[in-house]
Amino acid sequence: MTHLSKTLDIVALGEAMVEFNQTPGQAPEEPPLYLQGFGGDTSNAAIAAARAGARVAFLSRLGTDRWGDRIMDLWQRENVTTTTVLRDAQAPTGMYFVSHDAQGHHFSYARAGSAASRMQVQDLAHWQDTIASSQWLHLSGISLAISASACDTAFAAMQFARGSGTCVALDSNLRLSLWPLARAQACIRHAVSLCDLFLPSLEDMTALTGLTQAQDIIQWSHAHGAAQVVLKLGADGAIASDGQKHSSLQGHTVQAIDATGAGDCFAGNLLARLSAGDSLWEATAYANTAASLSVQGYGAVAPLPRQEAVLNLMSKGPCA
Repeated sequence: MTHLSKTLDIVALGEAMVEFNQTPGQAPEEPPLYLQGFGGDTSNAAIAAARAGARVAFLSRLGTDRWGDRIMDLWQRENVTTTTVLRDAQAPTGMYFVSHDAQGHHFSYARAGSAASRMQVQDLAHWQDTIASSQWLHLSGISLAISASACDTAFAAMQFARGSGTCVALDSNLRLSLWPLARAQACIRHAVSLCDLFLPSLEDMTALTGLTQAQDIIQWSHAHGAAQVVLKLGADGAIASDGQKHSSLQGHTVQAIDATGAGDCFAGNLLARLSAGDSLWEATAYANTAASLSVQGYGAVAPLPRQEAVLNLMSKGPCA
């Protein structure tokens, strides 16, 4: 196969959604108020990557409703290419609500039957040239979980990418509200075998595999096919591994407000820096810093940092 020149850095596949995030400071007896924003894990990652300077496109379906128009406007403002987004007049754009309490943030979804869940393997005909012209294809566990047809589409895209000289990145992003554990285990295990870079979280992997130790999870990930692994540890930082070398990065000390899109911010910034030529270790340090900035505001998209802010914090040292 003749590979197309890589005119894009990252193409992400998944579902973009409208977000309603509970605003702080209300009395418990009052009805909650929500701030409207945008989310969807791979869309967040795409925007994060674009803010880091990467050339980015998105693969999905959106409804032809007002919310779909708003998301298209968002991507255009954020320099994410939208020519590969299919509009579906028969299904709505998905949405979700985020509430906050002492235990953290909680998601409630209104995405059943959404336009993105109606992605089909045949949609790949519209996307092949874009995938082949990108350095990376980025997907997540949610890309696989929203429907059986979306899962089939994601697997077909991953297989096409590998044959096109495009590397594949997978974020575990386990949401057991979307699918049974047994199906999640089987599908994510297969997806790991098709990826070049796996981005699991400790919590996800404990639920999927029963493993609780970071090194065991990294070993499992390599054994199932991922050449590179970056284990996300939240406030405790991250561990990167290429199978030969492991590098641990301590988290930055920050006042965390809302961690809704922190993992997506990490993924997008990591891929942006890898696309720019950074080593896995350099890219992980950059992504770790970017994620620490993203938790200091509300919502998935609004707090995603731009390159200047990340470089400024990195210049102050690893624990700034």
